Amino acid sequence: MKRAVTLTLLLFTFFTAAAQRKQIDSLKKLLAAAPEDTTKALLYGQLGGLYINSKPDSAMLLFRQMEQLSRKLNFLRGEANAINNEGNVFNLTGNYPKALSCFLAALKIDEKRNKPQAIATVLGNIGTVYSNEGDYRQSNNYTLRAKKLDEGAHYDRGLSADLLDLGDGYEKLDILDSALAYTRQAYALSVKIKYGDVIGFALNNLGNIYAKMHKPGLALDNYRKGIPYLVQAGDDDAICETTLGMAKIFRQQGQRDSAMYYARRSIAAGWHGGFTPRVLAASQFLSTYFKEQGRLDSAYHYLEVSVTAKDSLFSQEKTRAVQNLSFAERQRQEEIAEQGAANRAAIRYYLLLAVIVFLVVMAVVFWRNNRRKEKANRLLSKQKQEIEAQRDQTNKALSELKVTQNQLVQSAKMASLGELTAGIAHEIQNPLNFVNNFSEVNEEMIDELKEELRNGKVDEALAIAEDIGENEKKIRHHGKRADFIVKGMLEHSRTSTGERQPTNINVLADEFLKLSYHGLRAKDKNFNAELATHFDTSIPRMNIVQQDIGRVLINLFGNAFYAVNQRAKTTGVDYKPTVEVSTVQQNGSVLVSVKDNGAGIPENIREKIMQPFFTTKPTGEGTGLGLSLSYDIIVKGHGGKLEMETKEGEYTQFTISLPSN
Repeated sequence: MKRAVTLTLLLFTFFTAAAQRKQIDSLKKLLAAAPEDTTKALLYGQLGGLYINSKPDSAMLLFRQMEQLSRKLNFLRGEANAINNEGNVFNLTGNYPKALSCFLAALKIDEKRNKPQAIATVLGNIGTVYSNEGDYRQSNNYTLRAKKLDEGAHYDRGLSADLLDLGDGYEKLDILDSALAYTRQAYALSVKIKYGDVIGFALNNLGNIYAKMHKPGLALDNYRKGIPYLVQAGDDDAICETTLGMAKIFRQQGQRDSAMYYARRSIAAGWHGGFTPRVLAASQFLSTYFKEQGRLDSAYHYLEVSVTAKDSLFSQEKTRAVQNLSFAERQRQEEIAEQGAANRAAIRYYLLLAVIVFLVVMAVVFWRNNRRKEKANRLLSKQKQEIEAQRDQTNKALSELKVTQNQLVQSAKMASLGELTAGIAHEIQNPLNFVNNFSEVNEEMIDELKEELRNGKVDEALAIAEDIGENEKKIRHHGKRADFIVKGMLEHSRTSTGERQPTNINVLADEFLKLSYHGLRAKDKNFNAELATHFDTSIPRMNIVQQDIGRVLINLFGNAFYAVNQRAKTTGVDYKPTVEVSTVQQNGSVLVSVKDNGAGIPENIREKIMQPFFTTKPTGEGTGLGLSLSYDIIVKGHGGKLEMETKEGEYTQFTISLPSN
């Protein structure tokens, strides 16, 4: 079996290498004839890409020529690409400090260019450095940032690589379920877009995962499937990993000759390509293997090889260099955080200004309301005196009474605003409390963020930064909530102009339901009721006069709460006051229903409830204009219907029907 696999691999390698040499020769001819422009810079990059996994030294020379020419031409894309690929060469050969330095330099240029796709590529490469250093959680953090950018740009090639790296990171952390899920996604996407490099990597990684899951058959199957793709890509680095993985499985199965064969192939490819991490892994395997066989000379030889590779890979100088570069990156992130803090301070200032403006507006609304009430009372008193003094002038008195009644109608419209005052104060306090509380929490978290960054705890700092971002979303949400209440009350306080505006009827009904409830609660602390809403979210925005429909809803909600409150005072503790509000689109109309489980309306007065000045409430608690005005607004103003359904002792339901057009 081993000979068959080897023969197939050699034949495939021969033909693939021939095709690659042809492509290399073609690029060399184009380079020789190309002028000193951006096209030549890109040709340097293409040729270097063919060498990177087999001849990293040649690739590095080409990428540096690309960088020099791009800088000379002020070709930022080419310069960033060249520096990024130089980092890839350093990363493959185990020089992680220089790799990280290159990636950070490329990231700075790509951020200046504002190219999300390029930024995502560099972030993914930074993740591989941390993975090679053994910091897999930090690696996954960078890879997740890259994945988000690639998803937003719909860049499938980059996304397949991100998924592959995430699977590799979770495999190293021994979180195998997540590793398997991400790697399968990477394989499926790379097959879909015919991305051979990632297909080979994915099959290799699936082999690693199945090996850890103690499924050697599946592991070997994936390793063997992946080799042709890796050979076609000329990726000696990945071939090193695959052949070592096969050697480990053969060793577990007791096939010692096969294990030694593939391990030696792995270390030979690693030495040939200059891939120090692969040399380290293969030499450690062979040292242990020969020790088990009692061949101590060979075991000692490979032990020396592994020590040399390890010293080269993890020297103290390199470790300090990685730490210094990480510190520089943290400083850059801290500057970004400080700028964010300044922006948040500006937001808090404008929120405070909005609150002050709101308070001034409310004061003006209250003053206008009181003035209107005083004016209405003065007019009533004057009319009463004139009627008593001039009983003989009946016609004149009737005319003056009609004028007075019209003024009462207008006054009743504004009186509904005063009844909501306590509810408004309660509703506006909630979002303001949230804004203040989250602002204070963010100030403390920013201090914690700075402290974690100073201590070099990047993971904790990133977690705190994400929490700060979530708090900012909540501040904006509750700020918009306060803004909606202020705008709604300003609209309600204005005299209706009859102008129709596109309106979300569900939001309008929900807001006025809450305001009406808290208004009654402010007057009667012992009152409680259950609010039930059933809104049809498919209803489109409707062209209605918002102020008028708002007054209708306030009247209906006020009557419903009054009814359940009165019944609660005369019924035992088993009674549960409930007000239900629902909307539905039906037969070209939108229906808004307000239902209460109060005592219902007696049959003998049902025909009178829509008449002006008819009320069942005690003197001073109702004007008898609410339902009459509501009927006029719905029927005459909007061409709709206002219908009532009731059962004495059980419930009352009012239904507004508005044309959806």
